[in-house]
Amino acid sequence: MHQPISRAARTLGIVSAAAACSLSLIYVVLQLAEWAGWLGSSGGPRSASTPLGLFLLLTPSLLLGPAFLLTMVCLHEAVPPARRAWSLAAAAFAASYLPLIGMNYFVQLTWVAPRLASGRTAGIEPFIFVPFDSFLYAVDILGYGLMSVSTLMAGFALGREGAEGRARRWLLLNGMLLPFITLQMYWHLLIWPAALWAVTFPAAMLSLAVLFRNAHAAEDSDAGGPASFSTP
Repeated sequence: MHQPISRAARTLGIVSAAAACSLSLIYVVLQLAEWAGWLGSSGGPRSASTPLGLFLLLTPSLLLGPAFLLTMVCLHEAVPPARRAWSLAAAAFAASYLPLIGMNYFVQLTWVAPRLASGRTAGIEPFIFVPFDSFLYAVDILGYGLMSVSTLMAGFALGREGAEGRARRWLLLNGMLLPFITLQMYWHLLIWPAALWAVTFPAAMLSLAVLFRNAHAAEDSDAGGPASFSTP
């Protein structure tokens, strides 16, 4: 059984999933540089970022939000009706994640970081992003908790075999990071298992890009026949 996928969903799915993968990998590299103290902080996961660190870390993170949401929307278009409750839930949780992290990172980039750079910190103390001990850090891990739920739902929307099965496994693994991400405020050491996101999320997005690309190639090889995800 096959589920036809529109050309728009295939093309947008390839682009958005590849963008989400690329942006997450850029963030991972920069976060490692931040923890090593190369971006001006004192290093390690407990250190507050410098204005430079905020700009470099949060710009790809801000762009990741819409790329991820578009990927989940395209996935919803691609799965068969019997599984669309899962994919719709994935898109809904992705849509909940986006405004949380979007507001957080936009405020940091346009208001907090410029004031930190100029030394004008009076009155903005509650909005300074401090790991494990700030309002906006709590907002951040809530957002990424919702992303984890979204990938968990997306995994259940896919089949178990072939490229679909690989995408399903990576999505489910990323979803299983939910407790490690959301409970860091209570147990700070949970950041280390949560850091597996650096592997599971890019791999999940790459596997979805491949899945959409395979469907695109199937249409080309079939001379206009219906492209699809297989749904065993």
